Amino acid sequence: MAKARVGLYNTKGDTLERTHRSCPKCGPGTFLAEHKDRRSCGRCGYSESKAPPPPKTKPAKA
Repeated sequence: MAKARVGLYNTKGDTLERTHRSCPKCGPGTFLAEHKDRRSCGRCGYSESKAPPPPKTKPAKA
């Protein structure tokens, strides 16, 4: 039984367009899962952050 590929591709005319990035370690055909703050590969465990972490601020002295 094949896994569902719904939402991984869009069609534009006669061409397919990928909606998710491919894993740089596993290669084309292995997509990165989209999470709120990161993208991750379920096959090899590779992950990357979507946005830089917020800057750390020091508490104001009273």
